[in-house]
Amino acid sequence: MLEYLKKSCENLSRSQNFKVWQDGYHVEEVFSNKWIKEKINYVHQNPVKQKIVAKPEHYYFSSVRNYAE
Repeated sequence: MLEYLKKSCENLSRSQNFKVWQDGYHVEEVFSNKWIKEKINYVHQNPVKQKIVAKPEHYYFSSVRNYAE
């Protein structure tokens, strides 16, 4: 995992050992509970889409276990 995060820094102009977050950001207004659930699901599914883990609950740093029944 550390090698993956370290490799993300190879092309950065500033000196950095590890990179977890993508560059850039944009503000979005929270306007419904459905919208919030979509964003939470998106965050939980990212490690699966990136093939870091097979299931969201296997990702050590995920909060997905807090939402499980």
